[in-house]
Parts: sequence; C-alpha cells; structure tokens
Amino acid sequence: MENLQSNIHIGQLIREQLKADQRSASWLAREIGCSRNHLYKVFRKPSLDGELLLSISLAMNFNFFRYYTTAFHEGLKARLGEETC
Repeated sequence: MENLQSNIHIGQLIREQLKADQRSASWLAREIGCSRNHLYKVFRKPSLDGELLLSISLAMNFNFFRYYTTAFHEGLKARLGEETC
C-alpha cells in the first residue's frame, strides 16, 4: 500500500482563518499565551502538536481538526478502494 500523505499546511490554514476573522496575530498570541514571534513560527509549520492545535481551535472558535478528519476519510476511502482491487 502506498503511504498516503495529506497536503495540509495547518499553519497556513490558521493564518488564513485568522485573516478571515479579521483578528490579529497579537490577539491570538495573547489568547493562547505565547509571543507574537512564536505565533509567526506556528504559521510556517505544516503540522502542529495536538495540544497547541486544540488551544488555537478553542481560542478562534474554529475546529482545525476537521481538515485532518477529511484527509482521514479520503485516505481510508482510497485504502479500501485499493484493497478491493
């Protein structure tokens, strides 16, 4: 079976949602208890620790885990399709 990789860049998705919500990086940094500089590093990361992603999701009232859920279902669908061949 081929190793399926998601094309999720969660840092970029967080930054895009923050912009859509018309919130600043400073606001989010205060909400999750980190520096603005650290948050800019988060924006560059393609993946994050689950606890950090949960903190960000709660602060922004947005479920960022849904991107992984969708990727999981697509990967499972592809895997099951391969097994039936």
